[in-house]
Amino acid sequence: MKAQSTALGASPNPLRAAIAEQTPLLKRAAGFSLVSSLLTLAPSWYMLEVYSRVVDSRSHITLVMLMLAVVLAYAVMEALELVRARLLRTAGDAVDASLHRRLFETAFDASLRRIPGATPQVFTDLRVLREFAHSPAVTAVLDAPASAVLLLLLFLLSPWLGVLALVAAVLQVLITVSTEQRTLPLLKEANRSGIEAQSYVAGALRNAEIVEGMGMMRGIHGRWRQRQRDMLVSQADASDVAGRNNALSKLLQTLLGSLMLGLGAWLFLHGQLAGGGGMIIVASILGGRVVAPLVQLVAQWRLVVNARDALQRLDRLFIAVPAITPGMTLPPPRGALSVEGLMATAPNSQAMILRGVSFAVQPGEVVAVVGPSAAGKTTLSRMLMGLWPAAAGKVRLDGADVFGWPKSQLGRHLGYLPQTVELFDGTIAENIARFGDVDTNAVRAAAAEVGLIEWIESLPDGFDTRLGQDAANLSGGQRQRVALARAVYGDPQLVVLDEPNASLDEAGEKALATLVGRLKARGATVLAITHRVSLLAVVDKMLVLREGQVAAFGPRDEVLAALRRASAQAEKPVDPAPGALPVLAGGAR
Repeated sequence: MKAQSTALGASPNPLRAAIAEQTPLLKRAAGFSLVSSLLTLAPSWYMLEVYSRVVDSRSHITLVMLMLAVVLAYAVMEALELVRARLLRTAGDAVDASLHRRLFETAFDASLRRIPGATPQVFTDLRVLREFAHSPAVTAVLDAPASAVLLLLLFLLSPWLGVLALVAAVLQVLITVSTEQRTLPLLKEANRSGIEAQSYVAGALRNAEIVEGMGMMRGIHGRWRQRQRDMLVSQADASDVAGRNNALSKLLQTLLGSLMLGLGAWLFLHGQLAGGGGMIIVASILGGRVVAPLVQLVAQWRLVVNARDALQRLDRLFIAVPAITPGMTLPPPRGALSVEGLMATAPNSQAMILRGVSFAVQPGEVVAVVGPSAAGKTTLSRMLMGLWPAAAGKVRLDGADVFGWPKSQLGRHLGYLPQTVELFDGTIAENIARFGDVDTNAVRAAAAEVGLIEWIESLPDGFDTRLGQDAANLSGGQRQRVALARAVYGDPQLVVLDEPNASLDEAGEKALATLVGRLKARGATVLAITHRVSLLAVVDKMLVLREGQVAAFGPRDEVLAALRRASAQAEKPVDPAPGALPVLAGGAR
């Protein structure tokens, strides 16, 4: 069993935890940044030593030694830069490795529960964070402590030089704040419009046949183009603002060098500059170094905003879907199913779909679930599989809550054929084997049970035939049979089939009835949602749903007799369509 944590404190945010785990690497990178930044003083030191020692002494040996020292300083500085870059890249990769599986599972869980934010964008967000870890914006932040040391050196040379550099740094901070305030709304809007445009065109591509066949291309393109235009306009406005602020930031850095040079000369002329005239050039260089990280941060501000947006989206997703604590391992189920006062709504909806549904099924029984459209049959199938949480009541399999049973344990004992069949890019064998370890004998047995062996073996690659995206090369009936083989693969103990004969021909329906009979013979519990009578010959019980409530439940013959009596007593009876169940024409109330 597993219990879902409701308190954030009991379930730490994995994103924050993964980032916190990289603190030692970030500290080492910050240390290397400090040393590397201080080594940028080597050219200034070299220049002073050449003018004060070499020019006065005319010593070639001194010049050579100084040159070797400065070359060594450059080499060490570049080596530290490489090590820092590798540490930051390692930290980003470690965050990705720590989160990618959890994010995959969380996104699927959120999608099942229709939680906002469960889109493919979250995987792009993780990539954005990984790449941001070793971006120039992060290195600029790591260089900031060295700027504080350089600022202190300027104050030691002269308080006025320190004040000038400090004022320039404050102005750079104000430019950064202005960039944040003016570009953040624009970049957020651009990101939102970009995500909408991507999602819209992805939906259109999934329905390309409808778009093309019904001449919808122009309208669909116009709607996508409007979203794309909104994104481009917001991006352009943000780029204009960021560009102006970046130009102002660089102007301030360039101007600061000249101002520091002029102020240093003025202080020297008045005897207020420590270290002599050579410090004039040093002061100019140090002033530029003090504000360099802030200038770089302004230039890379778009990366900062994108990374922050990605962090916030992932944060919200992980908070909305807290970690689930795995519990004790349960024995394989026998198939005893009980539904107790089940109340259900669609995720993020208050409209009640199922209202107090209760029934019980013993292992080896086959139940046909019938009812008019919108009676709650598909919702019931999802609840039986533990896909949606119940608003009230329970679905129990061998006494254990199906929703709380870890699907990593329970999944292989369940078979599910949804109303909308989806197959995945991969071979036929991989799809039938649920993309686990392919047991060739079990795959062939499942294919044989649904009558697919002859067709599969007639293919050039047999079971190794790739289906491609959405299995578009298969007919509706072939897709449904492959999905049905996937549902019965591995001899599951509970099988839920939602409209299993919707795309089957007469031969397919006979094969389906034979399959259900074999599942029943080996003791599996089967629930089949259907509008047709072809399966009634092999069912034991019938469950009639109407408006989310149980209208009838019991042995097949008794329920059918009750439905016929209700239809005959109706004020204006309507003849059912050929092959339809009586409940669909009138039904029991």
